[in-house]
Amino acid sequence: MRAGAVAAGTTLMMLLMSSPALALTRDDGDDPGPGLSAIDTIGLFVVAPLALFAVIAGLVMVLDKSKKQA
Repeated sequence: MRAGAVAAGTTLMMLLMSSPALALTRDDGDDPGPGLSAIDTIGLFVVAPLALFAVIAGLVMVLDKSKKQA
C-alpha cells in the first residue's frame, strides 16, 4: 500500500512539475515538410505494416524446415 502511494505521489508530482511540450512554438532550424493526405496516412500506418507482416509470415511459412506432423 505504501509503495503504491509513493509511486502515485511521485508520478503526480512529476506531471505537475513538468512543463508542456510547446509543440506550437517553432524552434530555430525547424523546417516541417508538407502534411500527409488521408490516403497517404492510411497507406503508411495501416497498409504498409500489414503488408510487411504478411511478407514476413509468408517467408517463415515457406522457409520452415521442420518436419510436418501426420
